[in-house]
Amino acid sequence: MSRAVFSGRFASGFGRGWLVGGFLFLYLPMLTLIVYSFNKSPLPTVWGGFTLELYVKLANDGEILSGLWLSLKIAFWSATLSVVFGTMAAFALVKYKRFFARTFFSGMVNAPLVMPEVIQGLSLLLMLVAIQKAVGLPERGFMTILLGHMVLGLAYGAVVISARLQELNPQLEEAAMDLGARPWAVFCLVTLPMIAQSLASAWLLTFSLSLDDVVTSAFLSGPGATTLPLVIFSRARLGLSSSSINAVATVTIVVVALCVTVASLIVARAERRRAAEISAAQRDQR
Repeated sequence: MSRAVFSGRFASGFGRGWLVGGFLFLYLPMLTLIVYSFNKSPLPTVWGGFTLELYVKLANDGEILSGLWLSLKIAFWSATLSVVFGTMAAFALVKYKRFFARTFFSGMVNAPLVMPEVIQGLSLLLMLVAIQKAVGLPERGFMTILLGHMVLGLAYGAVVISARLQELNPQLEEAAMDLGARPWAVFCLVTLPMIAQSLASAWLLTFSLSLDDVVTSAFLSGPGATTLPLVIFSRARLGLSSSSINAVATVTIVVVALCVTVASLIVARAERRRAAEISAAQRDQR
């Protein structure tokens, strides 16, 4: 066997080994957590047999269910508002190369990406406390957590959407304007369909970021407004019924995996359809 062939096989095997090791490092703890969510033993690390009792208790746990509902509401509105305002910010940065304080605006949009979340949460808390002392609103709870999540989600949404906007062919929008379309019609009929996949990606990303946020929620939450991650964190920190936490985490993993799978299939189908339409258009031109 030649040295080149041996080096090639070694490199291939070494790369596959690292890939398998990486996947095991990421997903083996999740698999262990799922297995122990069916544990009958009261000790979370000792296997005592298979049972569904934890899931029955979970269905009757009012604190977890209310935290889940609050987290879903906040994540939905945070993702939606982040995509709306992120699209505006990305459109301004990509389409308008020169305007007053553009560098400052770009820095402020991207600042939450590099700023420690503890600093963001603390600064938002101080700002909201000062506003509350001045005008009496807002009370810490749903709206304050939503505001904090939206600040972080806007930055991620703007980055994802601006990357797609930079890849668009500006001649398509110019052709639409030459045909008499107004700027709003060009955006709705030409630009928006072409960036629809990036909008969906940004929404899913910001939804996930909001759903599992702990630090910002801990600073901005108030009495009666406790998100699911805060409930899980408090129970794990106090050592209360960690097996129920395994059941909650298992349900979350399954739901997220199903949503990601469905979203990936939809995006892949849309991409294949778009590629087929482009190929058909090129054949017609020939």
